[in-house]
Amino acid sequence: MMLPRMGLGCMNLSHAYGIPPSPEDGLALLRTALDSGVTHLDTATLYGGGRNEELVGRALKGRRDEVVLASKGGMAQVDGKKVIDGRPATLTAQVDASLSRLGVDRIDLYYLHRWDKNVPIGESVGALASLVDAGKIGAIGLSEVSVARLREAQAVAPIAAVQNEYSLWSRNPELGMLEATAADGIALVAFSPVARGFLGDSVGDPSELAEKDIRRAMPRFSSDNWPANAALLPAWRALAAEAGCTPGQLALAWLLSRGDHVVPIPGTTNADHLREDFAALDVTVDAALLERAGSLIDTSTVSGPRYAPGPAAEVDAETFEDAA
Repeated sequence: MMLPRMGLGCMNLSHAYGIPPSPEDGLALLRTALDSGVTHLDTATLYGGGRNEELVGRALKGRRDEVVLASKGGMAQVDGKKVIDGRPATLTAQVDASLSRLGVDRIDLYYLHRWDKNVPIGESVGALASLVDAGKIGAIGLSEVSVARLREAQAVAPIAAVQNEYSLWSRNPELGMLEATAADGIALVAFSPVARGFLGDSVGDPSELAEKDIRRAMPRFSSDNWPANAALLPAWRALAAEAGCTPGQLALAWLLSRGDHVVPIPGTTNADHLREDFAALDVTVDAALLERAGSLIDTSTVSGPRYAPGPAAEVDAETFEDAA
């Protein structure tokens, strides 16, 4: 399937970055996005324990045909705890629940949010293929997977998209996934394309982040690594000024330059920020400057791994630690 060149990640309207906006403010943001021409919305069973899908569903009433709608399953909140469960029966039940919360009869793109390492990925993908046959989902995606897992899944059913973290400071897809998806005509959907706000220059002192903000537990925002990472920002700001755009737009322009199949899905709770992000589609940056951006913010210059050991064990994507 063909995805729009950029999508809106809806997670932080209900989840992950401290206290989310009110449902009314979240709905207003989504309606602004639709009115501004955003045509790809990305949500998940996990986000807000289902509340994010309900919010997206409210925004889509009367406007369903305007967007490519993506959601995810295989990871959910159960009794207040995150549970990864890729069993076919679980996925089937989660798709039905997502359809109900979204108020739609079909989800265009449905991802296995995480590979359940207790279940062969072929079993999970087989269940999703049955849901494609039933008309409940349009296409199958995978998230945070390796090329090896993608190949296993492709042996069972066509895969339309892989959603892995990709940005200047998280280059893991360059360990094989960027090339593999391009070769097979698969969209590489880049989540956290602005490095969880770092490349948008929107993080001041991480110690002042909200108590439940997930960045507090991420190594790159820790007191051990943040000073070194923050030291990169003055040169980053200067580079964006030279490019004639905002820091966030430069981060998105760099990603867009990585291939026509790369689809960033920035998220925001602010309407002005939303417009800024999507204006990056019209930003032209000289290739030499983009190369300088890629040298300034890179695996070798960023301090700290992207996840702490616990969350790192949940993902399957290639790591630089394994590649070393």
